[in-house]
Amino acid sequence: MSAAEAQRDPGPSPATAEDLEIMHRQLGRPMRNVVAVGARCPCGQPDVVQTAPRLDDGTPFPTMYYLTCPKAAGAIGTLEAGGLMKEMTARIADDPDLAAAQRRAHEDYLQRRAELAQVPEIAGVSAGGMPDRVKCLHVYAAHALAAGRGVNPLGDEVLDALPCWWERGPCGVEER
Repeated sequence: MSAAEAQRDPGPSPATAEDLEIMHRQLGRPMRNVVAVGARCPCGQPDVVQTAPRLDDGTPFPTMYYLTCPKAAGAIGTLEAGGLMKEMTARIADDPDLAAAQRRAHEDYLQRRAELAQVPEIAGVSAGGMPDRVKCLHVYAAHALAAGRGVNPLGDEVLDALPCWWERGPCGVEER
């Protein structure tokens, strides 16, 4: 079973105090401007945080979906180090159908963020290089996890390439 297939229902759910503490442990920093848990791991813990598009200090923040699970993030880092971002960017340039699908993923990201707030400084800017290039697989995976399969095809590919990170215990818990 792939990571994408194993995910629970996509979509945001309220972040509890326990979720905020888990995400704090996962990222090693306090959480800020959390709107919701964007997706949960099959282990039940947060995988993706959904963040407000404007921080409390007024700073525009285009990265609405942020991967929190250190196990998934580490596995994605390995994919990045292997050159997958460059390969995907080349495929977008060479494949009009993939380019169109990534344009739709970009539009989906923008629409979901606009539902939270309109931030003129980041209008038209999604995240991770969308739609024309791939500069952060973590963002693509986070969007795919939060939006569900079929919304971000390259995000789905990233998830399909990952091992089942949750099988060795809950995210955010030290492996022994």
